[in-house]
Amino acid sequence: MGAITPFKPVRRAAVIGSGVMGAGIAAHLANAGLQVLLLDVAADSLTAEEMKQGLTLEDAKVRNRAALGSLARLAVQQPPALYEAAFAKRITAGNLEDDLAKLSQVDWIVEVVVERLDVKRQVLARIESVWKPGTIVSTNTSGLSVAAMAEGRSDAFRKHFAAAHFFNPPRHMKLVEVVPGPDTDAGVLARLTSVCEQQLGKGVVLAKDTPNFIANRIGCYGMILTIEAMRQHGLTVDEVDALTGPAMGRPKTATFRMMDMVGIDTLLHVVDNVRERSEDAEDQQAFARPPELTALLGRKWLGEKSGQGFYRKIKRPGGGSDIETLDLQTMTYAPKRSAASPVIEAAKAAKGAEAKIKALLFTDVNDRYAKFAWTTLKATLLYSAKQLGVIADTPLAIDRALVWGFNWELGPFELWDAIGLERSVKRMKAEGDAVPEWVEAWLAAGNTSFYRTEGDRRYYSYRGEYVEQETQPDTLSLSALKNAGKKVLGNTGASLIDIGGDIVCLEFHSPNNAIGGDILSAIRQSAEEVSRNWRGLVIANEGRHFCVGANLFMLLMEAQNGDFDEIDDIIRLFQSSMLQLKKLDRPVVAAPHRMTLGGGVEACLPADRIVFTAETYYGLVETGVGLIPAGGGCKEAAALAADRTAAGGEIQPQLNTLFESIAMAKTSTSGYDVQRIGFRRPQDVAIIRGESRIAEAKRLALELDRAGYIPPPAEARIRVAGREGRAVLQLGVEAIRLSGQISAHDVRIGRKLAHVLAGGDAPPGAEVSEQYLLDLEREAFLSLIGEPLTQARMQHMLATGKPLRN
Repeated sequence: MGAITPFKPVRRAAVIGSGVMGAGIAAHLANAGLQVLLLDVAADSLTAEEMKQGLTLEDAKVRNRAALGSLARLAVQQPPALYEAAFAKRITAGNLEDDLAKLSQVDWIVEVVVERLDVKRQVLARIESVWKPGTIVSTNTSGLSVAAMAEGRSDAFRKHFAAAHFFNPPRHMKLVEVVPGPDTDAGVLARLTSVCEQQLGKGVVLAKDTPNFIANRIGCYGMILTIEAMRQHGLTVDEVDALTGPAMGRPKTATFRMMDMVGIDTLLHVVDNVRERSEDAEDQQAFARPPELTALLGRKWLGEKSGQGFYRKIKRPGGGSDIETLDLQTMTYAPKRSAASPVIEAAKAAKGAEAKIKALLFTDVNDRYAKFAWTTLKATLLYSAKQLGVIADTPLAIDRALVWGFNWELGPFELWDAIGLERSVKRMKAEGDAVPEWVEAWLAAGNTSFYRTEGDRRYYSYRGEYVEQETQPDTLSLSALKNAGKKVLGNTGASLIDIGGDIVCLEFHSPNNAIGGDILSAIRQSAEEVSRNWRGLVIANEGRHFCVGANLFMLLMEAQNGDFDEIDDIIRLFQSSMLQLKKLDRPVVAAPHRMTLGGGVEACLPADRIVFTAETYYGLVETGVGLIPAGGGCKEAAALAADRTAAGGEIQPQLNTLFESIAMAKTSTSGYDVQRIGFRRPQDVAIIRGESRIAEAKRLALELDRAGYIPPPAEARIRVAGREGRAVLQLGVEAIRLSGQISAHDVRIGRKLAHVLAGGDAPPGAEVSEQYLLDLEREAFLSLIGEPLTQARMQHMLATGKPLRN
């Protein structure tokens, strides 16, 4: 056996084409630490503004106008394309005339020009004229032929050429479809895959060089057949979106909102591409343009880009807006209407994608909504099965493409397993549907699902047998470890799992991972267990979000019942549990991901180190519901301000930043951006590859242990800003009130927050105990939760998911 070739990272890249996708890809390469050259065509005429400035066609500012304009838009784009605004400095703007030769200095060239074969061929020819042998060249085509694109290029160039199809927006969408041409070198393909996975944090699927590859092929097929099924079952746009969103394990954008987001013209381009390029008669029929889309295109109702499509937003005269829905029979808009039926309610009540789809299909099989859902799902499953071997080699690749590219919770074959493979195939055949031969053979061989799990190993169907699903060496699966019997202890809210190396992981698994009594109990038990028997503790989970905070519903119920002694007990338990984590005599590493808010932040702050994923949205947001942090968040903020101040120096400047972040309920826009809101510590790290967070946290815990871990002192003292610092903070609150930006209740919250963060009535520079600050937190929290205005905010947040300003 030969030696394993080490991964060779890319350090410099060039992106050709600075449109929405090109700029987005350049931004994400910069996120990953690459130096990026962004090129577009050179301007051939002056704008009125350029003439006013006295510029000429020879000025770089003019010649690089397209790329410079894209960089300017990146700076204000929402949601941000960059993890940190400063990362834009890693991108250099240029043009294809003056800077073409610079392509010989990069390791990877990404072509992102207009989706026309003739234009892409011309650009590739220009690239090859300066191409350095060994440089990877990829195209971001969403479905053109990679082989046709490479025609006319040299053998060496074709070996280094493939498609790497990013999904929009490139930062946030996980999927990259890597598509080799007929001559792509296996080593080049492996390196391109590794760069996308390890450096860019993407999920890569290997697709075949067929029209629209995997995700768009099946996703768009699903959209087209949904329109046909809507017609067949006599449903409205509102009804279809109520059925094809979360009820079916899909995003809230469902079908028609998704079409509006994508753009009707863009969707039809994808549809036309499959129909015109496919040699399959069934595909040509399936991808015929639906008359509904043709009608919208004719009216230029293209979706969000034109202001209306299947939906439109109407501004109210007094402020605010309403959503209206298109009636496809009359082509007029009417107020949006909620669809309701027992099967929809059953799906809403069910927990998890598998339970939801079963509820939708089987609560009442004769319900017209259930019949519609079955019609669309059945067609998607059969089409996916038919495409196996055509667009991809494995069910796993197809499932991952739809999960990562369309944000489905379950891919087609996972969905098929969820509803029962044998049961559903029997029904399909009874209804006269043709089931692909390989599926029939799979069942005839005694298999009952496309996937199976044995302990911590997962297998998938491949060419008539189960093949083990590979796992990356830098990943750990908590669900697989639990299946393998590695659970040490736990309850309904959390589990302690042995993740190897004498390290355990505390996993939250309550609804939304909201912190309640069950999680707090598990924290206390886990701390005692780790102290006795383990080298360290990781706090992480595999939920959609790390933790959205404390159990707000429970706290509101207690407040409305007047049980303030019970609330006092809950807050004391929360505070003592966090303090127990902080004082643990073993290293603790937290690994938050996605939404990490309020109590979720307070569960991370006691850790010795925090491993942020790039997509971590982190912040103490309690003021949004009329409260302040009371699980140690204020105490830790005061400690951070003191730690960042030189001995005897002024605490106030550091405290001001943290006060503003908490008072305004600021959240980071990424794991890197936690620095901006003041809550990233020198020992904390951010990583781009989210799947690695638990393994990285484990590594850091072991590193701390090997270095001879020394826990924080049992009786730490914190230097505070005191009365004078409180006055400064409260003066700032009053100034904002006078400007009319906040309500009287906001002022009340801000004044109490200032009191706690500054150390109450302590003299300036006094050193106080942690318990002193915790007591201030708790007192302020209890006084605020008794306020009717705060309870109204809590109620509104629970009902709508949005803050109320009253």
